[in-house]
Amino acid sequence: MKASTIAYKPVGFALGAVSGMIAAAMFKKAWKVLGHGEEAPDATDEERSWHEVLLAATLQGAIFAAVKATVDRAGASAARGLTGRWPG
Repeated sequence: MKASTIAYKPVGFALGAVSGMIAAAMFKKAWKVLGHGEEAPDATDEERSWHEVLLAATLQGAIFAAVKATVDRAGASAARGLTGRWPG
């Protein structure tokens, strides 16, 4: 394993935590904008419809994936800018 890969691991973990917090905030805001209330439904919430539960899960997954990819890519690009090597 390359030294640059090992050195980037803690940065990658930190970026992962940050991206999770960003994605959670974005999802909460998106859910409110869609007019579905303050809290997204859990899969076992008996009072919510299948449609609403699946919509929430799909939206949350898409937001988390997009934010994670954006943050990971930006972190790798920044690491290359600082070290001259792409982490990986």
